[in-house]
Amino acid sequence: MAAAAGPFRQFPTGGEYSEAMQNTHLCFRHPELKGAVPELTKIHTPKAISGAFASVFSLTSAASGRRYAVKCFTRHIPDQEMRYEAISKQLVTLDSTALSQPWKMGFEYLPDAILVGAERYPVLKMEWVEAVTLSAWLDTHHHDSAAVARLADRFSELAADLVAHDIAHGDLQHGNLLVADDGTLRLVDYDGMYVPALSGREGTERGHRNYQSPARGDEDFDSHMDRFSAWVIFLALKAVAADARLWAQLHERHGEYLLLAEDDFKNPSASSRFPALLAHRDQTVRDLADQVRSLSWQPLDALPPLPSAPVSAPTLPLASAAPHSADNGSTLPSWMSGHLPPVSSAPPAEDPDAPPTSFTGRRALDVLAAVLLPITVFVPAILCAAGVLASLLLPLPLTATAFLTWAAHRTRSETRLLRKHVRALTKRRWQATHPDKATNELHRQRMEFDSAETKRKAELTRAQQELLDRHQREVAAADSGKIKKWAAIDRKVSSLDGELRAAMDQALATERATFVQEELRKARIATARLQGIGEKLKGSLAMYGISAAADFTGIRLISTNSGGYASTTALIVKTGGREVNIKGIGAAKARTLDAWRQAQISAAQSRCTIRLSSARRQSITSDFERRRAQHSDERRKAEADAATQRAQAQQRLQDGRVRLSAQDAAALRLAQQQRQAFAQRALQIQESQADLDSVNASLAEARRIRRALSHARYLRFALTGH
Repeated sequence: MAAAAGPFRQFPTGGEYSEAMQNTHLCFRHPELKGAVPELTKIHTPKAISGAFASVFSLTSAASGRRYAVKCFTRHIPDQEMRYEAISKQLVTLDSTALSQPWKMGFEYLPDAILVGAERYPVLKMEWVEAVTLSAWLDTHHHDSAAVARLADRFSELAADLVAHDIAHGDLQHGNLLVADDGTLRLVDYDGMYVPALSGREGTERGHRNYQSPARGDEDFDSHMDRFSAWVIFLALKAVAADARLWAQLHERHGEYLLLAEDDFKNPSASSRFPALLAHRDQTVRDLADQVRSLSWQPLDALPPLPSAPVSAPTLPLASAAPHSADNGSTLPSWMSGHLPPVSSAPPAEDPDAPPTSFTGRRALDVLAAVLLPITVFVPAILCAAGVLASLLLPLPLTATAFLTWAAHRTRSETRLLRKHVRALTKRRWQATHPDKATNELHRQRMEFDSAETKRKAELTRAQQELLDRHQREVAAADSGKIKKWAAIDRKVSSLDGELRAAMDQALATERATFVQEELRKARIATARLQGIGEKLKGSLAMYGISAAADFTGIRLISTNSGGYASTTALIVKTGGREVNIKGIGAAKARTLDAWRQAQISAAQSRCTIRLSSARRQSITSDFERRRAQHSDERRKAEADAATQRAQAQQRLQDGRVRLSAQDAAALRLAQQQRQAFAQRALQIQESQADLDSVNASLAEARRIRRALSHARYLRFALTGH
């Protein structure tokens, strides 16, 4: 199956889905949904039932005529498709004939099923059931006590089915429990369902706030997470079955709860609804209300499941409002045995945190106090009696000794333990005598804790994303650097062919120039026929070292104007660059000489058939091949450097993930310890009245121990050791 959505994918709104479904031929490609007819609103647009994570549409298939509920997601759900696949596999294994009622609904997860705008999104195609929500059913049937009682039993059986198969719905509430025409229940909305295959993962939601324990957190994702919700719904059904007036008294029409809401669970002692249930004349109602109240703030895995056997409790007259005690001292009916926390009638055990009642084991500081005490008292007194003016100095040693003994007494382990014990008892007594304040304070701390956890998880996600972004930047930089180096190397390699041709041409030109120069040396002026240049001028040229065409490179004519007469001086440029003026060689004869030289050059060039030898060509080529191999090495090195940088970036990413994972694991352990502490405090607050007597007794014992560990007793202990 394809992935449902990428990380943190943005999903359309319910209105955008509704707009897309105005043309189901275009937006769907599934044969059952393509061309399906949606249920419309009064303004003839597809009708959406919107929730926190999705919008549900009713569509009638044009192909089969069957009606479906199509769920379109509006928020990202982590591992969405994998979760639905695990849930589907688990539900398929359930034998419908072995279930208490046909509560499970068939569904099909369709990735990329609906086109909204330019993108496709997943949907959940579910069976349509003709049923009403639990709260709507109670609005109509709450006066029928027998029907409500039967529904309570069926809900208990449904909860037992889930427990038996190690499944939890995750959001048991009035909107997800549908009552069919035959009076059986249907369970819908499996987004947050837990099945064993999802063990170890976190939940995607916390469920409806008016049905969840205040102690539930994101980490509570296992087969126990329905326990509190089940008790809340079961209490409401049994209470309405016992007294239909409770529905009108405690339920708010169109309210998002049955009889009890979030505020009642967070602070049961301040609840305006609990008293009506706790003081009801029906014992079952009272017991269930007391059960739900006691379960608030307890860890979910410590909650008992619903009783699976049908419950039938007689309605008691008002005069019998007080519960009858059984032989074992319990005030609970027999059907609740095993479903409430056991109550112990044994006397309270001795407080293990109580401090010692006497001093034991003198320290060096105690011995010092014992030595200084008589000295600072008797010596000044004797001196004073002898008339010595020591009385003026008497307060100083007495004060020092008093401070020393006070410090020694205060730092004794016995007195430190006593102070710590008294502080703890004082706090417990405050909680016991101020349960409302203690509950509010606990709720405030829990909200702060949840807020801090949410912030921590957001920061963890941000840190993970930053780690990934940095890794991607480092990899991109490594690849970019490699590409730049490769481009520079490729440019050098591309230029090598041109440089090789130029080097070949240069070598060939050099050899041809050498041949021409040799031919010019052979062209002697003495044997040449040069118009106007006779033997005498040839001799003059030879005297200046110009006897062949190779001895000069050209001529330069200089025009001068002196006394109104223009004249031209001809200079012959020798091979070394020296210019000579030879008498008798004027401009015309110089031009003739130069023309002869150029003719010799042209003739030599025409006769030149020189080609580069294989050795010479190999010599030139080998240098370029060496450079080409060097560039190939540079290219491979650039690739190796980039690979090293990528590997280092991957290692840093892995190390960062391990570090963040370790930090998250440590934070989760601390969070779990904090939640356990919250749960323990909640239990202590709920047992406040019973705890008050114990605390008062412990405080009385602490006062007795304080007298036994008084300063005077310490002075006697320091002096005598007893």
